[in-house]
Amino acid sequence: QVQLVESGGGLVQAGGSLRLSCAASGTIFSINDMGWYRQAPEKQRELVASITSGGSTNYADSVKGRFTISRDNAKNTVYLQMNSLKPEDTAVYYCNYAGLDPYEYDYWGQGTQVTVSS
Repeated sequence: QVQLVESGGGLVQAGGSLRLSCAASGTIFSINDMGWYRQAPEKQRELVASITSGGSTNYADSVKGRFTISRDNAKNTVYLQMNSLKPEDTAVYYCNYAGLDPYEYDYWGQGTQVTVSS
C-alpha cells in the first residue's frame, strides 16, 4: 500500500504562485511515475503534469511555461511549482503515483484545493 499526502494548496490572486508537494510513503518501487491531475467543478479530471523516476516530464498544453514539476526520489516527494496562475487554474489538485513493475499500481492523494481569484 502507498499513502500520498499533499500540501500547499490555497487561495491566491491571478498572477501569483503556489507550490504543491506530495509525499509518498509505504511500498515504494524504484521505477514509477508521479504526477498531478486536477478537477474543476463539473469537469473531468485532467493531467496537469507528470514525471518519471528518471526525470522525464510531460505537461498539459495549458500549463506549459507556467508550471514546473520536479521530484526528490530520496524523499519520495513530487512538487508542482505553479507560476502566473490564472482563474481557470482553479481546481482540486490530486497527486498520483503509478507504475507497472513488479505489478500494475495506481494511487491517488486526497486532493488539495487551489483557488485563483481574478
